[in-house]
Amino acid sequence: MLKNVVALVGEGLAAFELGVVSEVFGMDRSDGGLPVYDFAVASMDPMPLTTSSGFQVLTPHGLERLATADLVAVPAWPMHRQASDEVLDALRAAHGRGARIMTVCSGAFLLAQTGLLNGHRATTHWRYTDELARQFPEIDVQPSVLYVDDDPLFTSAGTAAGIDLCLHILRKEHGARMANCIARRMVVPPHRDGGQAQFVDTYVPEAHDNSDLAPLLEWMLEHLDDPHSVASLAKRAAMSERTFARRFRAITGTTPHAWLLRQRVNLAQRLLETGERSVEEVARRSGFGTAAMLRHHFVRERGTSPAAYARTFGGTGTPW
Repeated sequence: MLKNVVALVGEGLAAFELGVVSEVFGMDRSDGGLPVYDFAVASMDPMPLTTSSGFQVLTPHGLERLATADLVAVPAWPMHRQASDEVLDALRAAHGRGARIMTVCSGAFLLAQTGLLNGHRATTHWRYTDELARQFPEIDVQPSVLYVDDDPLFTSAGTAAGIDLCLHILRKEHGARMANCIARRMVVPPHRDGGQAQFVDTYVPEAHDNSDLAPLLEWMLEHLDDPHSVASLAKRAAMSERTFARRFRAITGTTPHAWLLRQRVNLAQRLLETGERSVEEVARRSGFGTAAMLRHHFVRERGTSPAAYARTFGGTGTPW
């Protein structure tokens, strides 16, 4: 049973991520019949701690507080900061006696240093997933999800995804009704559709100005709603199909089919953000032809449906 929760922080801690953990597990909601936790903030560094926002935090607790925790939360961690042996040993000891460990955003980098994530799935903010995979190749990094439940290890994507993970842990502990009540008190949805792929910037790469395929790539971007094949594209590029396929992969890093799909999803995403077109029209304009085909590829690439994405982002305009 989850009763004792500790947030482990250090110098430069992220205020919002700590606030998320504190809001979920540190608030007394007993007036509504909701669970109350023995919550504390523990520091690995001397006091006072200065947050990344510039203000300071004080706590009387050190690493010894982890010894009684049922759940240790790591709100964030600098990607290239090496933790001390004392910190890593404290986390390993907590895991060894059965405590759960959760991370928010870049907190996954600290947990990764313990070696506990080796051979397990994990995630972090989409901006850092490549770096996590580079530094720790034995981790199965999941770049598109909001959180990963590999109980007793839990990792979440950036910032607000920590709320999603905290509520998920509450659902496991107390059931959906209790988690929904706490979400309602926090004025947040109890569950969000999709993954973090829907929040990733989708800038179209600059055409490869120095490549012999630059004119063709620009033309393809302007004609995404036309049917294309390797044969037709190779003919337009005045190459054999074999040479064209080899040159295309060398320049773009992928196949013509995969490149077209990605650019069509990018275009569909931008069209959905305007809120001015139906899903059917977006499907036609982006080259998918039908709403069913658009939904299939959009869900696979963005982790949510075109309709759900339009409800969330429609009318916002493009973010760049």
